[in-house]
Amino acid sequence: MKTLYWRPQKISRKVLLIVALISAAGILSVEMFRVKEQQEYYKEKVQAARLARRAFEVIKEERLRRGISIEPEADPSLSGLIGALLTETTTNPGHLPAKQTTINPNFSALIVHYLKRIGAEPGDTVAVGLSGSFPAMNIAVLTALETLKLQPIVISSVGASQWGANLPQFLWPDMEHTLYDQRIISFRSVAASLGGIEDRALGLSNRGRQLIEGAITRHNLRFIQEPTADESLERRMAIYREHAAGSEVKAYVNVGGGTASVGTKVGKRLFRPGLNRFPPPGSSMIDSVMTRFSVVGVPVIHMTKIDTIAERYGLPLQPVLTPAVGEGKIFVREEYNTYLAGGLLATILLLLWVLIRLDWGYRVFSAGRRPPQASHPEPMV
Repeated sequence: MKTLYWRPQKISRKVLLIVALISAAGILSVEMFRVKEQQEYYKEKVQAARLARRAFEVIKEERLRRGISIEPEADPSLSGLIGALLTETTTNPGHLPAKQTTINPNFSALIVHYLKRIGAEPGDTVAVGLSGSFPAMNIAVLTALETLKLQPIVISSVGASQWGANLPQFLWPDMEHTLYDQRIISFRSVAASLGGIEDRALGLSNRGRQLIEGAITRHNLRFIQEPTADESLERRMAIYREHAAGSEVKAYVNVGGGTASVGTKVGKRLFRPGLNRFPPPGSSMIDSVMTRFSVVGVPVIHMTKIDTIAERYGLPLQPVLTPAVGEGKIFVREEYNTYLAGGLLATILLLLWVLIRLDWGYRVFSAGRRPPQASHPEPMV
């Protein structure tokens, strides 16, 4: 049996206009009155960023104590973490804007974010590959690991690209040792290599190689000095296994583009910047520390293409001043106010029901007007 119901012959344009205006005003208010939502693990992120900021200060103090000046043009924030264009220990070309962008303690909070996303808990083992090319990012990683009380196994490549830790008087092992002595971190690298091309600093002068070897020896680090890049890779994996002592490796964190860590340039590009939970297609064709960990199910945190990562999380590019702790989407995000949006939606639906479905709008705006010819409501089937 068909049901009959009734509606007025026409809906007042005034009613439609009122509903449209209220709807437009509602959309505008939802856009304008967003709320700021603290992200997960806010406390740990702030703690890590503060520790990173303190580490930056310690490195700057030590650099100045050693009589090494800071060039404002290359290092506008005067962090002391930007090296020189060319020195005896410079292994590769480098991108200065990327180095400047890393001068931000909030990258430490980002590392915390990645590690917590994979479920890292205090005491978990994390394998780490650092590069002298990005000392500020190295510090971000180390301070995040310290904050979360993880057990890192760190292997460093000492040689640095342009504008990295390439000052012979203050190479990455010197910086790391300073942080350890000042009790910023409670661990250090367990081994180090020359870095650069083939992980053997190919093309570097004998003097440059001697300076890097001297830094490794000076800080009593196990020297990875193999005749080929493949053998260097095998040695690194052996060291990770030895120090893991059978415990599960929760993640592998890579900084930069070290040959042994990422493989070729193709291997570096295969893994996306940031967290990689699974090996990317084609990665099995590239032998590297990252692919070896990834293919056995170990998540990889790949800190490269710094500008891309910074833009993704609302971190400034090439800041002139060192950003304050707590800046960026990694701490707080603007979200739509769901209560406001829900209330406005309910209001609009109520108006539609009252003004149109119950015919109040037609009655209100037709009151006092006498139509030219009376008509009955139109039956609808």
